[in-house]
Amino acid sequence: MKSRWTCAILAFLLLSLPLFGCKAGEPFQLQEKKGPAPLSDDGSVQAHKPVVVILIDSLMDKPLQEAIRQGRAPALAFLQAKGHYFPRIVSSFPTMSVTIDSTLLTGSYADRHHIPGLSWYSEAENRMIYYGYGPKEALKIDQPQVLLDAIQQLNQTQLSKDTKTLHEELADLGKDSASINAIVWRGKTAHTLKIPHLIEVAAQLPGELSVTGPTFMSYAAFAQLDPNQKRHTRIWRKYGMNDEFSAQETAFLIDHSRLPPLTIAYLPENDAEVHKKGPATIDGIENADKALQSLLDTFGSWDQAVEEVRWIVMGDSAQSAVKADRQAAIIDLRSLLAPFLIPPISRPPQANDQVVIAANERMAYVYALDPKLSLSALVTQLQREPRLDIIARKEGSSIVVSAGGSDGKRRVTYKPGGPFQDEYGQSWSLQGDASVLDIKRAKKRITYGKYPDVLARLNGALNSHPGRYVVVTAQPGYELATESSPAHLGGAAHGSLHEVDSLVPLLVTGTDSRPKTNRIVDLKEWLLRLVNE
Repeated sequence: MKSRWTCAILAFLLLSLPLFGCKAGEPFQLQEKKGPAPLSDDGSVQAHKPVVVILIDSLMDKPLQEAIRQGRAPALAFLQAKGHYFPRIVSSFPTMSVTIDSTLLTGSYADRHHIPGLSWYSEAENRMIYYGYGPKEALKIDQPQVLLDAIQQLNQTQLSKDTKTLHEELADLGKDSASINAIVWRGKTAHTLKIPHLIEVAAQLPGELSVTGPTFMSYAAFAQLDPNQKRHTRIWRKYGMNDEFSAQETAFLIDHSRLPPLTIAYLPENDAEVHKKGPATIDGIENADKALQSLLDTFGSWDQAVEEVRWIVMGDSAQSAVKADRQAAIIDLRSLLAPFLIPPISRPPQANDQVVIAANERMAYVYALDPKLSLSALVTQLQREPRLDIIARKEGSSIVVSAGGSDGKRRVTYKPGGPFQDEYGQSWSLQGDASVLDIKRAKKRITYGKYPDVLARLNGALNSHPGRYVVVTAQPGYELATESSPAHLGGAAHGSLHEVDSLVPLLVTGTDSRPKTNRIVDLKEWLLRLVNE
């Protein structure tokens, strides 16, 4: 058992790096600088322009446009003027980066890729799985296990092997790809994860872990492509999990003529700014734009940059404002479910425990461990809270949805397949009060309101992993919590199905083609088309 002091030190180290990194098993081979044109292995210029995807965490349309209006995002303004702009792309669910990135890379929702959220309960292992956590949680949970889940198990085991990633499909086609600081990166090239020495010692972990990733893999300080990159990898810069590191690593590929057909580069810092300051802040966008400027500058001129590369800039999820008053803003699910036995997060559930809660900011999974406890009993208890939004559970092959603050009489039941077709070409059976999900029905057509693509996204979450559980979301302005959950009072949070958490912008240059639909789930197929045009 580690001492509390050792745990505190380890917590500090791990919190400095939300998700950890890796280093290629073979050293990156430098070449003479030949300019930004991408080269194939035999040294000839590639026939097609490479695609670079810049994923800006929690990028939203309104603050982006405000940053452009104020002249604080010149690179993004330039790319928008040179290309096409789609302000309302539908994210995955829950609207948490780990699930969204899994959807982006696999082209599927959680029912197929099996990454349910930032935290969830594994029935097979009888434990909570965290890919990240707050400061108070850190002192109570198994931090080394979080590290292993985040950097190895997520990509190698928990992400379904039945859904190929973009990197795997490109490898099958004989094409290289790159991942810069992205959370999900599984591919077919062998790499060795390098654990930072301080964390290795404090956590008593092996110094190396074997994984498979894309051809070029950069993951914070432990996967540096640029051997001279030191300034952005210090502990106070989150070991390299920052915008400047991502930009410098991507620029290194450009400078050394090694930009592959597809590169995904993740700029993480806007997310923390929005969490802290609220959805209207543009400080994080300004910082991301500076990183993007440094990339465009690599080409000599910005016009040359858009001539030689197809740039795609996108958000992953939105965030919505959280009330400043804790008592008003925070919905404590433990208090709401007080009649049931809930284990502390410091230990696995035991035989007499009845309920486990996995909070994902404005969304949560509530698990019924006791076989005598029905999901309908959990729903009845949850319906007492008027600040809750959607409450959903499985009933056979169907999904039953009701609302917080209700007696359960207003509810809708649905399942895939049936006479109703939505705007994305998906068919559904739908009975009951569809207004619970803000759905309109007319002549066998379904129109979504404030919950975009809600039937498919909710179906994905409720079939994402084994177990008996209820999915619950909070209304705008509120956040869900269990023991020691982080709160974003007066700031912003995400996780829910509501459009305020779910709509992100997409900016595209160098092509007139577009995804099949305005959803992140359809971007994989489109990116494969772009690369293979």
